[in-house]
Amino acid sequence: MTLLCLNDVSKIFGGLIAINDLSFNVEEGSIVGLIGPNGAGKTTVFNCITGNYTPETGSIFFDSKPIAGLPPHRIVELGIARTFQTIRLFGRLPVLENVLAGRHCRMKAGILSCMLHTAPQRREEREAVARCMEELRFVGLADNYSEPAGGLSYGNQRLLEIARALASDPRLIILDEPAGGMNDQETAALVDTIRHIRNRGITVLLIEHDMRLVMKICEKLIVLEHGAMIAQGKPEDVRRNPDVIEAYLGADDAQW
Repeated sequence: MTLLCLNDVSKIFGGLIAINDLSFNVEEGSIVGLIGPNGAGKTTVFNCITGNYTPETGSIFFDSKPIAGLPPHRIVELGIARTFQTIRLFGRLPVLENVLAGRHCRMKAGILSCMLHTAPQRREEREAVARCMEELRFVGLADNYSEPAGGLSYGNQRLLEIARALASDPRLIILDEPAGGMNDQETAALVDTIRHIRNRGITVLLIEHDMRLVMKICEKLIVLEHGAMIAQGKPEDVRRNPDVIEAYLGADDAQW
């Protein structure tokens, strides 16, 4: 079943065509990689999917519902969560409170209930804390729940962003360079984490420049150059595509 569908999507900044008539599908339960050289338009694609940008042309469907142009909070409520290329955490707040920020979209208590601290609001808050602790255990950060987020190592901050995204109960999680700044050991652990995410029934769409990770974990690759798709398919087929070798790695340096 197709969970995410982009049809002829274009995004233009002034005279720059960042995405050019891009179309692709992401099947439910899959792990899909969006790759390409710097400036290829990958993060712009993510921003169009998650409501940060509105495409000039084309359509985006999630679970058969049109989502292009919806604000980011509505996209999250529909079941799409993301991390960012540049870490965006509340560095001075505890680790747990950062994850609770991701849970906010699923909480029902209104302003009055929170002010009065009603019994239903207290119960919902306890349930939210328990749920967020589950995600911290999932990424291996439960023991750090009370520490300031900014005090974590760079790799653990990446994992905290993933925990925060998972706390929103997504059907699709979008990861923008999740292995950025990680060492080899952290990257190997990240591979297992992403597989466990998919095993939970969550579809994964990611941007990543670490081709060893991409080839190890992705079931489908979509390759962009100058905002246009130049190839898509299984990793073993894409890695042999001469256009991909030339555009992404250079014909003389194609070590996947």
